[in-house]
Amino acid sequence: MKDTPEYLKKKAFYNSLLTIYGRKPVLEALQNPSLPVHKLHMASSNQRDQIISRMEALAEARHIEIARWDRKGLSRISKNARQDQGVALDLALPHYGTCDAFILQQRASAEKAHYELLALDGITNPQNLGMIIRSACAGGMDGIILPRKGCAQIDPLVIKASTGTLFKTRILHCDTLADALGNFRKAGTTIFGLSSHGPITLAEVTGKAPRIFVLGNETHGVSDDVAKQCNRLLRIPMDNEVESLNVAVTAALISFRGQL
Repeated sequence: MKDTPEYLKKKAFYNSLLTIYGRKPVLEALQNPSLPVHKLHMASSNQRDQIISRMEALAEARHIEIARWDRKGLSRISKNARQDQGVALDLALPHYGTCDAFILQQRASAEKAHYELLALDGITNPQNLGMIIRSACAGGMDGIILPRKGCAQIDPLVIKASTGTLFKTRILHCDTLADALGNFRKAGTTIFGLSSHGPITLAEVTGKAPRIFVLGNETHGVSDDVAKQCNRLLRIPMDNEVESLNVAVTAALISFRGQL
């Protein structure tokens, strides 16, 4: 049976929500009137302390719905029962969504697409993820592709390391990075993989065109399935027999290469 337009619209809306958790990140988000909030989730077992009372007051003042759950129900929302501290918050960020929705949006655009994205393949360190987001935002990248599995996910450590830039950066989720990159290739996007043996250097990537730079795991680099989706391999020249850079540093070099 074909999905109805109403169902697809509702599904797209919920896919566009970013759920954060932890008392400090949730409180700070509620205190920021520029962040569009959809719903505040709270465990019914929470003791009514000063922070919980402040959250409730902020939500009521901003006319934000408060949903109360038992601990098991809240853990289904936060997806991290050990660290959610009894609270979660749905943010309706305008640049948060899926790779499929982004590709459809670009196809529907009357203007020729000129975008640059970072794709993360097995980036498991939350601090690295936060710093990558910060560099991408500051350097003017058009977004970051973050698979739902195999990478660090957005948590309080990532939010802290991003120093708030997470809420300004386009985050595109996908189930499997290799499949998502394959769809981008079909849409005419060039996929660049980082490799010390790449035939071209980062400085040689010029002009305006839709392109994605793939950043591999901190230890093992780009996975085999993802490497097969790369059109071209490029390298960052390094002296003194240095073989590789921290992945967050590499992200900064890519993001700022046209800014300096």
